[in-house]
Amino acid sequence: MTTHRPPCRPLPADGRFIQAIGPTPLVPVRLEAEGPTIWCKLEFLNPSGSTKDRIARYMLEKAWRLGELCPGGEVVEASSGSTSIALALASAQMGLKFTAVMPEGVTGERVLTIRAYGGNVELVPREAGIRGAIARAEEIARERKAFAPRQFENPDNAEAHRVWTGQEILSQVPGGLVHAVVSGVGTGGTVVGLYQAFAEAGCPVSPFVARPISGLGSDMECCSFSSRVPGVVDGLSKLYREADLPGLVELNISDEVAMRTARALLRRGFPVGPSSGLNYAAAVEAAKRLGPHAQVVTLFPDRMERYFSTELLQPKSTP
Repeated sequence: MTTHRPPCRPLPADGRFIQAIGPTPLVPVRLEAEGPTIWCKLEFLNPSGSTKDRIARYMLEKAWRLGELCPGGEVVEASSGSTSIALALASAQMGLKFTAVMPEGVTGERVLTIRAYGGNVELVPREAGIRGAIARAEEIARERKAFAPRQFENPDNAEAHRVWTGQEILSQVPGGLVHAVVSGVGTGGTVVGLYQAFAEAGCPVSPFVARPISGLGSDMECCSFSSRVPGVVDGLSKLYREADLPGLVELNISDEVAMRTARALLRRGFPVGPSSGLNYAAAVEAAKRLGPHAQVVTLFPDRMERYFSTELLQPKSTP
């Protein structure tokens, strides 16, 4: 009996350095002499400068093998930042066209970076936010028959971290043991995938989610907890379900604390953005709750270059 399998197209080879990338470092970080040590994955060292390189590569390569993408094909995604940049780089490596749909008001650094990789940027009105960007990306995908990764609902997002990032961490952390994983929630793929990787490996892991809290008003992306910590959004992810994260603890972190922590990391030589400050501050809180012997893991998700024009590096002057 002949088994019929879907087509499988070999990946392009010429110049594709993303296939030769090694693991990012996992390093112990302690900002305060009396504070806990946190194991931090330096994801800003990925090619485009963020952990989103992992999901971009994983989703596009899978679609390519399955015949959903071919040379010269187009990829379209709604993202206000790092995912769009990562997809632009990966598309350039694979000979694909890429269109990012983003809300007006995103930093110019992000737009310039995407265009530098040959990607297109389409902006939706600021008030439409990321939801409006998602709706427009779906329209473009239908009109042009483009491939839409749909990062907020694609299970391959979490799978990339389960089979890739999580396995790296298990091979790097002392004793191969993780007691807690801490992350903000954008698409939800990071915390879900990492928790699954550690739990399946037998670690007594507790999931902690960091939520940046602000009383300063609504976010330009329309559904974040705080406009000061980009990429951490509420109510969009279809991957993040509390029922799939037993023992989940949600930690509310002041956005002022997140920004102050990010600047402290910068002064220690870590070229990070606000979400790294959020993650680290929440990880410290998780470590305090779990005790001195707990090995707590978090990520430094992206690089500071995409925040040059923001208050992270240009703090507002006080009267």
